[in-house]
Amino acid sequence: MIKNAYFAAGCFWSVENKFQNLDGVIEAISGYSAGNTLNPSYKQVCQGNTGHAETVKVIYNNQKVSFSSLSEFFFHMHNPCQINGQGPNIGTNYRSIAFYETIDEFEILKNIKNEIQNSLKAKIVTEILPFKKFYEAEDYHQNYYNK
Repeated sequence: MIKNAYFAAGCFWSVENKFQNLDGVIEAISGYSAGNTLNPSYKQVCQGNTGHAETVKVIYNNQKVSFSSLSEFFFHMHNPCQINGQGPNIGTNYRSIAFYETIDEFEILKNIKNEIQNSLKAKIVTEILPFKKFYEAEDYHQNYYNK
């Protein structure tokens, strides 16, 4: 069955590229989520007043890769302890967020976050939010590293 998952972990170019290379992932799409501005542009999101974060929509075959596996990968592929940014990319639009669409997904994310937190000294700041809306980013952002 084909499903979607949504993750924000800094610049979406890198996040998209990392997820695209996972077995079972059909496609990863760069975009924006978690804010209130309708149909935001990259420029608006970068200004930091839309509430949106650069987010990747991961389209996957759940018979080949599970939501749990994608979520574990997410927490290990970036620094979940950095507030409002990843590396040199700083701002609320680069914050760490894992989105859920069901109670089961919420429980999976919460449990993985807690398990990883137990092995770290720094506090994990990744938000776990209900998924509301995803806005696809402009064409020039899509598949950026492979272009």
